[in-house]
Amino acid sequence: MSATASKRLNNSLSAAARYRKELFLSITSFIAVSVIFYLLNSDPVYYIFTGSIWLVLLYYYIGKRRYSDLSEIKKTLRVIASREMELTSNIELDKGLEDIQAELNEMINKINNDFIYLKKLEQTRKEFLGNVSHELKTPIFAIGGYIETLLNGAISDQRVNMHFLQKAYDHTQNLSNLLNDLIDISLIESGQLKMSFRYFNLKNFLTELAEEFDPVLSETPIKLEIHPVRKGLQIYGDKTRFRQVMINLLQNAVKYSSEGSIQIIVEENSDDCTIKVKDEGVGIQEEDLPRIFERFYRVDKARSRDVGGTGLGLAIVKHILEAHNSKIEVTSRYGEGSTFFFKLAK
Repeated sequence: MSATASKRLNNSLSAAARYRKELFLSITSFIAVSVIFYLLNSDPVYYIFTGSIWLVLLYYYIGKRRYSDLSEIKKTLRVIASREMELTSNIELDKGLEDIQAELNEMINKINNDFIYLKKLEQTRKEFLGNVSHELKTPIFAIGGYIETLLNGAISDQRVNMHFLQKAYDHTQNLSNLLNDLIDISLIESGQLKMSFRYFNLKNFLTELAEEFDPVLSETPIKLEIHPVRKGLQIYGDKTRFRQVMINLLQNAVKYSSEGSIQIIVEENSDDCTIKVKDEGVGIQEEDLPRIFERFYRVDKARSRDVGGTGLGLAIVKHILEAHNSKIEVTSRYGEGSTFFFKLAK
């Protein structure tokens, strides 16, 4: 709040407090005068009549001033609420107005926080819509281009027709993945995605996950290795969402690796266990590390699109783990590989 506005509000509230004191003193003086008249045996009708007129006039005068003062307070509060003045500092009122000062400062702080939050949401919304529009254009234009080429005669060319159809199909899959990821992250960030927490066997889970990834890795020189896990180890979480986390991390590792191994490492602690996904891929440059969990942020944009990345996988991982009261972290050396890791309760 500006100094002028703070002074204006302070004067209004201080005047209101002063009028209350005046009213109290006036009533006290009236009672004192009445007692004096009574002790002097003056005509009681006279002092009651004149005293009543005096009180009525006094009430009217003080009430009018107090109403004017309260109107000023209301006007100032409306200005605060409408953001017509800058709320840059807390107000300081006279002694005796601590309760009003605390309430007003709390209101000002809340308005400030809400305003900052709304500005941040607006900026996020603009960036999100811009990113979504950009990401949707790529597969839609590609699909349209391949179909147009086929319609213009390439459908009869045995050398390219199946190739173009396969490319169009691949882009529809990319588009489907993007839409699914958009739905997931929208549900997660709005708090509408419900979690079902329960205990499940981690060793059995990872074995099933490895079998699911076998067809994907069989076409590459990459090997998936699962370090030994205690047979009876149970972890607590949403199994379906945990599977989504692991699939995203494994797909990310495959995407940025051309050879070598991907390792899943489980380190058991007293109350939880640390789960690591380690690859021997291209790694991440240091300046990119703080941003890789942002929506649509890609370390290598061209390569990510070539292998079908939506740019939302790691953001989804981050949100799911936060819902598990955990945090995804990463260490990486460019050219040597990356290790993503997090903790889950057991």
